[in-house]
Amino acid sequence: MTASVTHLWRLLKWGRTLARHGALRGIEADPLTPPQVRRLARIARFAAKVPPTPDYAKALQEIGPAAIKLGQALSTRPDLVGDRAAENLSQLQDKLPPAPFTAIKAAIEKAFETPLEQLYSSFDPEPIGSASIAQVHRAVTTEGRDVAVKVLRPGIEQEFARAIETYEWAAAHVESGGGEFERLRPRLVVAHFKQWTVRELDLQREAASASELRENMIAEPGFFVPEIDWRRTARRVLTLEWLEGVKLNDRDALVAAGHDCKELAAILVRAFLRQAVVDGFFHADLHQGNLFALADGRIAVIDFGIMGRIDRQARMWLAEILYGLITGNYRRVAEIHFEAQYVPPHHSVEEFATALRAAGEPIRGLPVKDISVGRMLESLFSITRDFDMPTQPHLLLLQKTMVMEEGVATRLDPDINMWETAEPFLKDWLRSELGPEAYYADRITEVVRAIKLIPKLIHRMDEYYPPAGAAPPPPPLPEIALIERRHWWSYAGLALAGAAAGAIAMLVLG
Repeated sequence: MTASVTHLWRLLKWGRTLARHGALRGIEADPLTPPQVRRLARIARFAAKVPPTPDYAKALQEIGPAAIKLGQALSTRPDLVGDRAAENLSQLQDKLPPAPFTAIKAAIEKAFETPLEQLYSSFDPEPIGSASIAQVHRAVTTEGRDVAVKVLRPGIEQEFARAIETYEWAAAHVESGGGEFERLRPRLVVAHFKQWTVRELDLQREAASASELRENMIAEPGFFVPEIDWRRTARRVLTLEWLEGVKLNDRDALVAAGHDCKELAAILVRAFLRQAVVDGFFHADLHQGNLFALADGRIAVIDFGIMGRIDRQARMWLAEILYGLITGNYRRVAEIHFEAQYVPPHHSVEEFATALRAAGEPIRGLPVKDISVGRMLESLFSITRDFDMPTQPHLLLLQKTMVMEEGVATRLDPDINMWETAEPFLKDWLRSELGPEAYYADRITEVVRAIKLIPKLIHRMDEYYPPAGAAPPPPPLPEIALIERRHWWSYAGLALAGAAAGAIAMLVLG
């Protein structure tokens, strides 16, 4: 168990970096920030040359890989970090200097207990991409197939483990303050972030995700997922087929290559809806750098480290919510929120429907280019505060992906209307899922399941059974030993001494 002094020292170093980039201004200005935390923020920026505009992304890049990934997760939470910070974090690039090829070669040979030359007939020592967790090299297999090889950076697992332990410690102390901090559930946010990174640090699981998505996307022929080379894939190494295409972030190159950008945007929207609504398993990192237009007009996707999954009941609610917003049926959207227990029952369905109308009506019928996503999210998050809605971490990835996918589609086709494009798809799916055949099939399934449960129910009558589909069980939260208040200022004194030392060093070196 890492000592509290170690966590405080790490936070102090990170806080100093954040302060130098102006990233602690919001904490100091927020009236909800506890006085002692506000004082520590002032100490952290002592004698630093603070820029007039905070640059959260640059600060987190300087702190390291785990901070970069945490920043990407926080970019989905404007309710937690604020709209401006979320917008800045959404531009976060996790590009780092590559690890030396000798270390990469050793990692591959250790993973397969085979010399590199027996796996690949050629292997480019210069990576084509180097991110916070892994780097990618181009190679040719001994069978002559062009492939991309993704390899974890040496020591990355240990670095993430240390950082996440401190995030857990800090989140526990923040949440213990109660009030708004407790409603936002920072401990659960960190727990989901931990699950997310654990998956990303296992490239064999990433390969399995790619394989599952490839099977699902057979129903969407315009969307392509590359094939995995399982013989050359392990926990720290992933090999998949090489793709030749134009990245979706280069619109001029797409036009020059003869691609129909409007059709590409429509394919992307349909593919996302099929993943999120029909299959409940979706690629949760659909930024432009991960999407390519192939020569035959299909869209191809790479990087399957971040995937989202939602169960059938939650997908039903999601589809009805989206369709209700499209058609202006705010009453039904409000009812779904109460059925899913997203809104506490002491609130009024009618009042919630009115609040949804206030957020939805200004954007209905407008092309995406005329919709302020920031304004829309600000309205929606104000609703969550007004109606005491606790954070739903299992939907955070979906929210993030929807905004990201909308941005990509808009750059391809500035006149696309996401709502109108989605309406026929959602309408058909809801008809199939809510029609009489589906209804009776679901009732039969429920009866059979209920009969099977009777023996257990006799012995467990007093146990509470939450409604199915409301949310998946949350990940377990670690036991955190909180610093008692009477000891707080002893640690604050340590922080003050460290900050002063850092400030003196900056003055001497600056």
